[in-house]
Amino acid sequence: MSDEPRVNELMVRGIVVGLFAENCWIIGNRRTREAICIDPGDQPQDILNLARDLGVRIKLIVNSHGHLDHILGVRAIKEATGAKFLMHRDDLDIARSASRSALMWLGRYVEPPPEPDAFIADEDEVDVDGVKLKVIHTPGHTPGSCSFYTEGMLFSGDTLFRGSIGRTDLPGGDYDLEMASIIDKLLKLPDDTVVLPGHMEETRIGVEKATNPFILMEMRRRQQG
Repeated sequence: MSDEPRVNELMVRGIVVGLFAENCWIIGNRRTREAICIDPGDQPQDILNLARDLGVRIKLIVNSHGHLDHILGVRAIKEATGAKFLMHRDDLDIARSASRSALMWLGRYVEPPPEPDAFIADEDEVDVDGVKLKVIHTPGHTPGSCSFYTEGMLFSGDTLFRGSIGRTDLPGGDYDLEMASIIDKLLKLPDDTVVLPGHMEETRIGVEKATNPFILMEMRRRQQG
């Protein structure tokens, strides 16, 4: 993972977990020591160890979407910390199928994730003491996919990657909807916004505007009417 980005009093660290090399993010406040965990996809003990090393308490779990590689660690993190778990309502059925998906993809039984304590929606703010994230509903990869923004940083889940986008060939995926989410919502953020995705390396909004082949192709298509 890259060096730790710093915005005001925030600490942000990522850990790569699971067979699908998913990026789980912890965003904590240096002063209050409270933190939000985004997408605990697997290896919950390693995630808890990272929080301990940072000296923060995970008070809230928020998921960008319900796919198994982003959600399999939620139950253990919640049970260990008492954190509340939030996600978008439109991905509830996908999350509930995580155990079946784990049998198919991983060949092992995994206890299903807990039911969310509450649902998030576009333009909501999720926060703990000293950490506040704005919810941006970015459907396309899944119906309930969300990204999370705080000044200077975007946690893009599986919507936007460095030089790529999230796949849309799984149930609930919609390519046109995903491109609309990216261009009409995410690309409106400042060009220097650091993008911290659900897989692979970080990037910046301005870099993706200039070089991402999917974005460039869609922009040309729009210009041609």
